[in-house]
Amino acid sequence: MTLRVVLTGPEASGKTTLARTLADALAAPCVPEASRLVAEALRPEGLSAETVAPIAQLGMRLDDEARLREPDVIVYDTDLVSTVVYARHYYGEVASWIVDEARARRADLYLLCRPDLPWTPDGVRDRPTGREAMFDAFRDALTELGARVVEIGGVGEARTEAARAAVEAARAGK
Repeated sequence: MTLRVVLTGPEASGKTTLARTLADALAAPCVPEASRLVAEALRPEGLSAETVAPIAQLGMRLDDEARLREPDVIVYDTDLVSTVVYARHYYGEVASWIVDEARARRADLYLLCRPDLPWTPDGVRDRPTGREAMFDAFRDALTELGARVVEIGGVGEARTEAARAAVEAARAGK
């Protein structure tokens, strides 16, 4: 059985770097962030309420493709939970089918990254403030979905080691 591990949390909380580092350490595939792929393809227009469904659909396709290989572990740089949280935040609502899919595709472990790293602009990020409130929104959504969550904080190797330890505990059934 494949252990599915999702890095999630507010922007600039180290998800992408940690997802790649963790995937490399575990020799696991790393599924990229669907919303970033869509946002980069849509520059300079950017994301809108109309892009929520395509983001969700791309995320599901990437998930399906990763699962086909049946690896021991899959590491995700976000999943549909991010789509749910950001759609609610930016557009006030999210289609019920996306919430249903987030619940049905709920990963085995969510590593909720604290926003304790510096915010840096990259052309896609747009929220240098309010990251703690977004962190709370992610925690609430994960609770709503009944997800297994471990909060990850700190910098550098300490952050990576906390993530590895959480994955090992999940592998051991703890």
